Amino acid sequence: MFAGRSGASSPVRGFTLVELLVVIVIVGSLIGMAVLSSGIAGPARELRNEAERLAGLIGVLAEEAVLDNREYGLLLHAEGYRVLRYDPLSARWQELDDKPYRLPAWAELSVELEGEALHLPQPATEPRGAANPTPQLLLLSSGELSPFRLRLSERRKDGLRLLLSSDGFRLPKVEVDGQAGRPG
Repeated sequence: MFAGRSGASSPVRGFTLVELLVVIVIVGSLIGMAVLSSGIAGPARELRNEAERLAGLIGVLAEEAVLDNREYGLLLHAEGYRVLRYDPLSARWQELDDKPYRLPAWAELSVELEGEALHLPQPATEPRGAANPTPQLLLLSSGELSPFRLRLSERRKDGLRLLLSSDGFRLPKVEVDGQAGRPG
């Protein structure tokens, strides 16, 4: 009955699942590259990265202080920071880096120690190799650190503001500052 029937219509062939997945991956990659290159995730993501970097640095310095039985400190200025180590032989703070770490131009730093806001100097007013630079944040060999509230924020009025804080015993975590700014 059907054996003698000729193939008047050929079967319809669609795309395979593998072909569809390849197209989805390519389109997703192109969209991802477009978002990253257009800066949509730019300042907010970069500010969070800066805050995570600073929180990580504080954590590493706190561990080093306990392991090496040495005191470390962070000398903060409005546009960045510098790591210092206390030398008991000379009774002076010594810089560990040749130059301070600078935040991006659109970001700024502010700090409160023991509930008091500090006026942070501009980096140009900090002479390199000053008589004895004294850090604002201390990381002690006992495992304690200065109680602080440090804010990293975009310079824009409605920009993201992130908070790192410590009670002197726990290491800081990055949180969105609820006082001002937009949620991250």
